[in-house]
Amino acid sequence: MSSSTFVHLHLHTQYSLLDGLNKIDPVIQRAAAIGQPAIAMTDHGNMHGAIQFYESCQKSGIKPIIGCELYVTPGSRHDRRPVSQGGEGHNHLTILAMNNVGYQNLCRLVSLSYREGFYFKPRVDHELLARYHEGLIALSGCLSSEVGELVSRDDIENARKRVEKYSSIFGDRYYLEVQPHQIREQQKLNLGCTELAQSLGIPLVATTDCHYLEEEDHYAQEVLMCISTGKQITDPDRMRHEGVHLYLKSREEMIREFGEWRYADDAVSRSVEIAERCGLSFDFSTYYMPKFEASGETLESLMRKEAREGFGERLKEIKARREWRAEEQNEYEERLEEELDLIEKMGFAGYFLVVSDFIVWAKKQGIPVGPGRGSAAGSLVAYCLRITELDPIEHKLLFERFLNPERVSLPDIDVDFCIHGRDDVIRYVVEKYGKEKVAQIATFGTLKAKAAIKDVGRALGKSYAETDRVAQLVPAPRQGFDYPIEEAIKMEPQLRDYAEGEGRELISLAMKIEGLTRHTSTHAAGVVIGDRPLHELLPMMVDKDGNDVTQ
Repeated sequence: MSSSTFVHLHLHTQYSLLDGLNKIDPVIQRAAAIGQPAIAMTDHGNMHGAIQFYESCQKSGIKPIIGCELYVTPGSRHDRRPVSQGGEGHNHLTILAMNNVGYQNLCRLVSLSYREGFYFKPRVDHELLARYHEGLIALSGCLSSEVGELVSRDDIENARKRVEKYSSIFGDRYYLEVQPHQIREQQKLNLGCTELAQSLGIPLVATTDCHYLEEEDHYAQEVLMCISTGKQITDPDRMRHEGVHLYLKSREEMIREFGEWRYADDAVSRSVEIAERCGLSFDFSTYYMPKFEASGETLESLMRKEAREGFGERLKEIKARREWRAEEQNEYEERLEEELDLIEKMGFAGYFLVVSDFIVWAKKQGIPVGPGRGSAAGSLVAYCLRITELDPIEHKLLFERFLNPERVSLPDIDVDFCIHGRDDVIRYVVEKYGKEKVAQIATFGTLKAKAAIKDVGRALGKSYAETDRVAQLVPAPRQGFDYPIEEAIKMEPQLRDYAEGEGRELISLAMKIEGLTRHTSTHAAGVVIGDRPLHELLPMMVDKDGNDVTQ
């Protein structure tokens, strides 16, 4: 990488919910287009976008840096007292993963911030940072950081102690963060960081706390914050970003905005130096299958034994419901052995045993389970293990649609449980494999066309009647797919006329926020089971009911 460029190390995507206006693909494509060799993702307290961000960077030929703007409490993460009663509150800290060890540690920190530290925000403390610092780079943070707040209060002595504390944890992986915004508070922090850098020998690095793509997106960002806080754009006490430009800047724009500050070139170039220290690679080819206890025998021998015993039981059922021809015996037995050989060869014996186990358990508890759908219904082994209830030979279903040695991929068995009893099945799986190894899955609600129009209209002070009338001009979804505003304008002349006339501002702003992530929730039935504590592989959170959920 050339030091004549710049890397954004503090950047918020759409997963900084209702605060980041950056949609992942466009911001990465823009960074690549202006010649930036790498880019970081540092969303507030979460890592929801990590995989999407990584894959998008790979496609654009730009280095991905996975990070997080953590919420840090100077006290204990277990302390739930408000500030008014002696609690410590929370501050921001910018953390970047240097490598895979750092990524695992960042996953642990983020997971524990929900599991142990959640109080209004998911928080970590200094004790956790000291325990899981390996492979992580820390930047001192923005105006809301510990250093930022202490400098703003002219408490330079305690700011120095806090910097020394972080330096003792992260060593040469700790940097003092400066930003080019020409507001008094930021200029004061930059001066404080400069003095601390000179006296303690800790390097400076420039960031811009990027929240949106283009400079002209500033107003859309203000509207987004109004949507988040339930305010109108005309409210004098609304949250705002006045005097700061939080768009994706080039090196030249960073240097120009810093003005006469003599350390600008050095601090901007150091962003590239930090990016060069980072080298994370995700492995999407390794399976972390849950370990099924086979009680002294191999998974393969246990699968064969249970499938053959199951075939005997199924045979009794078949003979009881229809005429059985003697020549069918060979056809069934040969098909069963062929499937067993292929499943064993592909290494999926454990998968079949795991799925069979929780389905059979559910059926024994009287919990209704679907008969099987999708390609799994073509497996005789699945039928014999009571995973499905359809005889694939009788119904002429092909096993090769389900598992094919020419196209090695994980089996995909769709299982339907009745809503009355589904939670019992999840509890059974948790008890069998361990709470640390089982979690439900996060889902994301997005701002679709109608919601975007209504939310922007509310923030602009439009009447409910007007925004509802405009939103209803968006055509109804087709086959479950919603029309984006751009398509709706082409389809509906009244909406096009409104967008070109009195509603130009509302519609243009709605198009900017359309598609952003609005909230997280828990998938109704999706469950992840692994062979190790899941926070070693991916970030976790806790939902409103206290359940572990993958981010």
